[in-house]
Amino acid sequence: MKIGAHVSAAGGVFNAPKNAHNIGCECFQMFTRSPRGGNAPELTDDIVDKFKDGLKKYKIGNVYVHAPYFINFASARVSVVNGSIEILRQELERSSKLGVKALMTHLGSAKDVGKSKAIKMTINGIKKVLKGYKGSTQFLLENAAGAGSVIGDSFEELAEIIKGVESVKANKGKIGVCLDTCHAFASGYDIRDKKSWDETLKVFDKAIGLDRLVIIHANDSKNDFNTRKDRHENIGKGFIGRKSFEVLVSYKKLQKVDVILETPWVDGEKSIKKDINIMKKMRNK
Repeated sequence: MKIGAHVSAAGGVFNAPKNAHNIGCECFQMFTRSPRGGNAPELTDDIVDKFKDGLKKYKIGNVYVHAPYFINFASARVSVVNGSIEILRQELERSSKLGVKALMTHLGSAKDVGKSKAIKMTINGIKKVLKGYKGSTQFLLENAAGAGSVIGDSFEELAEIIKGVESVKANKGKIGVCLDTCHAFASGYDIRDKKSWDETLKVFDKAIGLDRLVIIHANDSKNDFNTRKDRHENIGKGFIGRKSFEVLVSYKKLQKVDVILETPWVDGEKSIKKDINIMKKMRNK
């Protein structure tokens, strides 16, 4: 199990490996474009080479890209739906060019059209994203925290979407899952100790399959269990608690899954470096 964090790629993606190294990452996650909108910076051959050289220099393992936040396959606005499809396809191609292992995305909200139609629109949208895609970067669905009419807050819902997308034979094996601990906890999946982790992963395996779990976002929670609120907290300082993460890093079935922290940078690099070191010490006991 490799441990890392979401890092800045400000000034160019080639800066991300050094930023990751500076805080002790063994793997890392980044944006290749602004998460809030706008055109994506060009990835020239020189930029790509500098990025890959940085990975070698700092001995960084897998890299992950997070899609922009505004993705919504189920919007009532056609421009938002089409834009989501276009941007995700761009991000898959850009990520493949960089040698990134996987691209993860939130799925959006069903508030405009209702849950049943939203699921169908999401399946259709992802099919369009993947149509003709030949790249090496895997497409991941991230579980949501359950606030409002968000799509993908239950394992069963993610499984339904995956099944629908994979009804197209060419899409088999192209989709995986990113499990966010804070989101899962907020949505009613208890993970506070070994017993609760066992039960939650049993449910995940039955609905989706543990073989599809590629990455875990390890985040404590500022809010209590099943409150449907997505507010990350530093490791051991929230309602999930330190014990949960001790179980996570030692869980035998998860040893091939990378862990990325998205915990608050309350005092700059110090807080995230501390969280990474806490997780490493737990793992290395």
